Amino acid sequence: MPDKKADTNPPQRTHQVELAIGQLDSLSILPCVAAQLFPRLLQGQFSPSASADIIESDPALTARILSLIGKQGVSKAGEKFSLRQGLDRLPAGLVRDALLSVKVLHEPWYDNNRKQLMLHSLTVACCAKDIAEITLPQMDSQLAYCAGLLHDIGKFALEETMPKSFVRIIEEAKSQNACSSDIEKKHLGIEHTLLGKHLAQKWCLPDAIALAIWLHHSDTVTIYQNMSEARITAVVQLADSIARQSGIGQSGSFDSPQQTEPIANVLGIDLEQLKPIRQGLTRQVEQKAKVLGLDMPNAMARYADAVHAIAAQLARDNTKLSGENRQLQTVSGHFDFITEFLLSINSAACAIDIAENFATRWQKFYQTGMVCLYLAPEANSKTLDAVVVQELGQSKTTLLNAPEDSTPIPKTIATSFAILDAHDYLNWLFEQLDVDFDVSRTKLVPLLSNGKAIGLIAFEVNWPFDVELFAENFRATSSIAGAILDIAVAGARQERFAERFAQLIFKPKVSPPAPALASQEAAGAAGRELGAKRQPNITTDYLLSALAELAAGAAHELNNPLSVISGRAQMLAEAETDKERKRIIDQIEKNAGQIAQIIEDLMSFAEPPKPKPAQADIKQILKEAVQLAGQKAKIENINTQIEVAEPDRNILVDSGQIVSALANIIINAVESYDDKPGPIKITANTTDTGLTRLAISDLGCGMDTETLQKATQPFFSAKTAGRKRGMGLAYAARLIQLNGGSLDIASKPGEGTTVTILLPRV
Repeated sequence: MPDKKADTNPPQRTHQVELAIGQLDSLSILPCVAAQLFPRLLQGQFSPSASADIIESDPALTARILSLIGKQGVSKAGEKFSLRQGLDRLPAGLVRDALLSVKVLHEPWYDNNRKQLMLHSLTVACCAKDIAEITLPQMDSQLAYCAGLLHDIGKFALEETMPKSFVRIIEEAKSQNACSSDIEKKHLGIEHTLLGKHLAQKWCLPDAIALAIWLHHSDTVTIYQNMSEARITAVVQLADSIARQSGIGQSGSFDSPQQTEPIANVLGIDLEQLKPIRQGLTRQVEQKAKVLGLDMPNAMARYADAVHAIAAQLARDNTKLSGENRQLQTVSGHFDFITEFLLSINSAACAIDIAENFATRWQKFYQTGMVCLYLAPEANSKTLDAVVVQELGQSKTTLLNAPEDSTPIPKTIATSFAILDAHDYLNWLFEQLDVDFDVSRTKLVPLLSNGKAIGLIAFEVNWPFDVELFAENFRATSSIAGAILDIAVAGARQERFAERFAQLIFKPKVSPPAPALASQEAAGAAGRELGAKRQPNITTDYLLSALAELAAGAAHELNNPLSVISGRAQMLAEAETDKERKRIIDQIEKNAGQIAQIIEDLMSFAEPPKPKPAQADIKQILKEAVQLAGQKAKIENINTQIEVAEPDRNILVDSGQIVSALANIIINAVESYDDKPGPIKITANTTDTGLTRLAISDLGCGMDTETLQKATQPFFSAKTAGRKRGMGLAYAARLIQLNGGSLDIASKPGEGTTVTILLPRV
């Protein structure tokens, strides 16, 4: 019997019970269930669905997972209920943590009562699922199963929070052949159904399940007739009646089960349909009980073994995580080192200044002794640039003599990364430096760019045994520095080319050759016209070829290190979590992309495909050029007036290249109109000397003399800085020249521009 002291103040007792039940975050499981479940949680690649059969057979585990599904919001509105589907949508780590956190009942006297209650719940669950499947096709049988399994969670909760009182309640109900709810109400002032409802709401269980928990001992027939939402409740009540009649398990109630016929009638079920359900219950429940190990011998010992295995696994995982955490901290530190170095670089800095910056940061970050960084010498050069960082970060640059009997970069690291002992390779270096390196503890690594060492960094190590641990980090940081320095060296080389080119512009050293056509009588007037037209541009043509050679060299020099910069930036951006740093790295990648596009323009200008002249119709070429210009300028219809003299329309050119050149000229004509598009007139006729003359005219803003002189120079643009790269007319002139033609521009401010093109005919 429940203690008499509790009966003297039912309201206070009720409040105490509600408080105790309200503190439950989950129900406990039996040791046998834990012994079945825990080994599955130790699998390296834990899969929640691999434990679904145990979870959906145990009321405590089912309630725990349904609570997670509800709180995580992984169920989609309107879809059919599925515990397994919701389980698969939950993060595996979250499921494993939830299952490991479930308490286990250790006291032996819990064992029999809990097993009997679980068998009863399993019987109701299996019966409810079968009833739902044969009666109402629209009813969710999986939802009915879970509602049946959890209908008595209030009793499970009472058993855990006040086990002795619960046992006395069951004994009194048995002695009086009464329903346990009546005895609970008498001594506790509240029933397990209402307590179960409160738990269901707290744990965010589906509404239909909470309703079945609350009302499965009520007048379900009347409720269902007036509230269709209670259909699952009616199914659970019918299943509970059949389960009690079957004698499988013990619910704790000893009154006569409710009559099945009234509930079956309201659900539209023929009693004959229930016979096969009754007959199959024993087999179904036995299968579920086997999954849970309810008949397992020495369950406590098996559970203890499982706990020991989990503890050992957790210890190993903790050791592994500690190591990974240290590794992540190291990686994070190197990422900061690389990021700060990249952000500190001045675009105008020369290679040796960047080298000094990097060497100083290297010493500070790796806490080394003295550092020396030198760059590989230029071709045919006997000297090389170097920087020395003494202790306390004091640095200076110097010029070294390359060794006479060996290469400055050891062959071992000329094309691949390795950490070498300096005393085997750098005696020539230490002889020239005015600082004393401790050669015995000095290491060296290459500065690689695109598979080639462009320099080397030597440094004193204070902790020799840690060097190999940092090998991968040395590789990453030195490779990034190598790529940056390679770009800086290439930039300096191209700047020298540009200075030489500037000298050629103002003081051309090559005299223009006499036109070959002038001496050929057969060419006659045609040669004289083309020669006269091109004679003033011979110096320009020579300089254009020189510029093309310069552009090709620059593009080749910059492309490889730029690819490394872009690739490294992408890797850094993917690993970065700080928003501001990620934004800065994205800017680096974006600017690298813009430079790559400029290089692509250079390559197109410097090394266009060799023309493949063939007979072409000038009228068709003009039509395609206008269409291409419209696509590039994003204008559906360009206002063009085309006049082509008949019948001689055939020219001998590479039609694809000429279409591209003319499209660029037409786009310039379109852009000459500031406010709205104006007319563009295009004429084509044959000269007296047998050439085809094209004239493309606009009435736009025109150009002054200075702008006109620079119009066909690469990267010149009269537009606002940043809006255009200025390659249109330069590219057009280049292609026309390669096809044996010429281009001339006449223009005045405010009066428009005419571009005249001469092309060879068939």
